[in-house]
Formats: sequence, structure tokens, C-alpha cells
Amino acid sequence: MPAPTTLTGLLHRVAEIFHSHRAVSVSGKFHLTHSRLHHLVERAAARLLSTGIKPGDVVALTFPNTVEFIITFLAIIRARATAAPLNAAYTAEEFEFYLSDSESKLLVTSKEGNEPAQAAASKLSIPVSTASLDEAEAEELSLSLSYTESSTDSISGLVNDASDVALFLHTSGTTSRPKGVPLTQHNLASSVENIKSVYRLTESDSTVIVLPLFHVHGLLAALLSSLAAGASVALPAAGRFSASSFWSDMLTYNATWYTAVPTVHQIVLERHLKTPEPVYPKLRFIRSCSASLAPVILERLEEAFGAPVLEAYAMTEASHLMSTNPLPEDGPHRAGSVGKPVGQEMAILDEKGEILKNDVKGEVCIRGPNVTKGYKNNPDANLSAFQYGWFHTGDIGFFDSDGYLHLVGRIKELINRGGEKISPIEVDAVLLSHPDIAQAVAFGVPDDKYGEEINCAIIPKEGSNIDEAEVQSFSKKNLATFKVPKKVFITDSLPKTATGKILRRLVAEHFVSQT
Repeated sequence: MPAPTTLTGLLHRVAEIFHSHRAVSVSGKFHLTHSRLHHLVERAAARLLSTGIKPGDVVALTFPNTVEFIITFLAIIRARATAAPLNAAYTAEEFEFYLSDSESKLLVTSKEGNEPAQAAASKLSIPVSTASLDEAEAEELSLSLSYTESSTDSISGLVNDASDVALFLHTSGTTSRPKGVPLTQHNLASSVENIKSVYRLTESDSTVIVLPLFHVHGLLAALLSSLAAGASVALPAAGRFSASSFWSDMLTYNATWYTAVPTVHQIVLERHLKTPEPVYPKLRFIRSCSASLAPVILERLEEAFGAPVLEAYAMTEASHLMSTNPLPEDGPHRAGSVGKPVGQEMAILDEKGEILKNDVKGEVCIRGPNVTKGYKNNPDANLSAFQYGWFHTGDIGFFDSDGYLHLVGRIKELINRGGEKISPIEVDAVLLSHPDIAQAVAFGVPDDKYGEEINCAIIPKEGSNIDEAEVQSFSKKNLATFKVPKKVFITDSLPKTATGKILRRLVAEHFVSQT
């Protein structure tokens, strides 16, 4: 039987095959089986239809990582509407931009509400609903909306189409104003199938979600791929990552893997070094994505937790996964590489659109069923991103002779010091190999003599008194002279996005403004 071409189709099939398997647990509270989750989603979708939501309408939602978010998200796309998840920590101005840019027709929040989001919605005359599931046995999700009496009959006749736009997200805007990315049911189904197959996810797998669900990493890689495999996920009681409860949740729910950004891996590692757990679960693998993982951190993670650490490469426009290092049974995994493409074509192109040979650096380009058809209302961005029949990622990289992809950096983040191009990722990796450095970010700053000069910011390990001279002396031993940071900012925190991504642009702006 061919795999369904929609995400809702995949999940419906799972609810039939693995109906009594655990789907979602809320730590310390309750769990839902796949069939129960399916029932709640169908009821909530019928309720949305009865409030007047039509196919193609955009529904924004802003929640912590809760079961209400999961049911609401799946109900929106089941109703053939488009889900636009938003970060609950946005300011009223940010909410106003995102709600307006997505042309949202409704905003759904947790029952506690979200004042900045509600203020923005009110200003834009967008109705607001709260959603709550008070207990696992509740017959349906409570939505505080006026509606005509609905029955699940209204939804059972509604067929989801592969071309329905199911998800609308904005890029994290490393270089400019965030761009709106529409992803279809088929995009999501393709990506979920890629993730399931490459990591061999089955109904026996279980994970704890540590990343926010308003971003493709947590949403696609952790949540939707697990659900589509008949596997289970657990949500931390706090509604977000908590280092103190992470391993106890992993043990309680028999976790077999987890996926996170390097920042979270470093927090987990630091906690392990300070206060190790009496026992750790036996994991099949640990996955790292969304930012470069320094080889030294990868080695420390493998040593600490006894599982292969697989670094992957992904972006919103590709519905998350593009390439990954394989599981040990499928091939070697390589520190410093993001592995091989999964379920899509990938090539390294020069400026003229010619495909380059192995070991030659150029722009990483992709095409496949997981890739967005284009940014919303942004012809200029589409013109530059879609050229020569490929989607251009804006990343510089090369394939080695075994077909493993190595990333050098964002085209716009490479530091051009007097004509010498410096990869900030390479400098980060060297700095992180110093035993007294916990986190490090290299970045370019304007310079009268060279055009750009290299600086860096570091967070020392606890108890360390490393200084600028030591960082520079260590860099000189391990890097060519022109790559050595000319100024070192020593700090106790680095500006990050909501998803834990460290954006060099933000770090540069933050520290340069202090000089």
C-alpha cells in the first residue's frame, strides 16, 4: 500500500495500526494513545469548521510545548486551514508583524492567554480563542469560541489534499527581515518520511521533546516524525526544556533518542560533568541540528552518554531535514560533516549554476518534494533563491570523496579579511577545543584597513579565569595568523534566538555596540 501523500493521511493510518500505543505524554500528568489523539484532533477540527474557519485560512497559535498545542496544530491542518505557530515570547510589535504578514484569521492561545499576542490580535481585529484539555478523559479540547453545533460528520467528508498549505513559518532571518515560508501537506509528509526512514524510527521509539514546537526542528524532527512512525513523545511538565528534569523524563518514558541544538547539548553535557545522573538510558542515537556542532563537543557527548551523535543539516524551506550522518548500521558518522542528503537531490553549484566536483567549495543547492514552492509575497527573494532549477540555501559547502557534505558557513557570514575568506565555523571549533571555554562565537566586524576583521565572544567554563591573551595565544597555535581573533569579548551570556540558535549577526551587533 503506497504511503499517503499528506501528513494527515500518515497520521490517520498510524491511528488505525497503532491505536493503543502511547502517542503523547505530559510528564507527571497523563498520556494519550494514537487513537485518542486522532479522536481529539477530529473533534477539534470539526469545531474549527463550525466557527467559520475555511480551507486556506491561516490560524496562528502561540503556546508553550503542551498537548493543547499538538491537538490544535493537527486540528487546524486537518480542517484544511494553515497553522502558523508563533513564539510565545514575542513582543506585541513582533506578534503584530507575524499575524499581519501571515494574514491570520484567528489566534489560539493556552487558557492562561498571552497578553502581547492578544493585544496585537485586538489591534488587527483578529478573534482570539483559548484551548485547553483539562484531563486525558475529556471528550474534546475546549475552545472558547462561538460556534454552531458541530459533529464529526462535518469533518469526515473533508478530504485533505497534498497541495494544501498546512504550515506557515518565518525564516529566522540571519541576514534580513524574516521571510514567510508556506509548506504543503506533501512537503511535510515527504520530510517526515525522510526523517523516519534515515533514523529507522518505529513504534518502539520514544523521545522527550526539548525544542520549541513553533520551529521546524522540534515540530518535524521530534514530534511529527515520531507520531507518523507510531512512536511516542513526552513533553516536559514545564512546557519547555529543563536540564534538571531531562534525564528523569528520558528514563521514565524509555526514550531511545533525542534531538537538540548544540546549545542544549552543551547544557546537558555541563550538567553531566558537574552532577552526573546515577543511570542513563541506553540510546540508539543523539541528533544535533540547526547550528554547527564542534567536533570536540560531539566527542564529549558520545563519551558521556555512550551513543552515536549524528549531526544533521536542515532549514525551514526544506521542511527541516536536508542531510544527516547515518546510523552506525548504515555507515560511518563523521565529526565536522553534516552527512549525506536524504530523500532529495543536493548539489554544490558555482555562481553560473554549474555543478562543482568533490572537494570544491560552492553554494549548497537542493530540490525535492520536501522543498517549499516559494516565499510568500516576496518575488525578489524567490528570484534569488530559485535559480537554474534549484533552491539556493545561501550556505557554502563541499562534498568529500565519500559524498559527505561539509559546511563552511553562510555566504553572508564568511569573514572577508583583506580578500582572505575566513569560515567562522572553523574558528568556533578551534576555540571550543580549549578546555576552559564553554561556548564561543567568531564574527566579522568592519575594519578600515582590511574591510573586515575577526573578533570572537566566549563564555568561560565555570571556575575558569581564562583571559584574552590566553585565547589569542591558543588561537595562534591552532589557526593561521589571519584567522586569529583580534579582539576577544569574555562574557557570561550570548544573544540567542528563541530556538537556541546563536546568530552571528546579533552577537556582532551586541558586542560591537559596546566598543
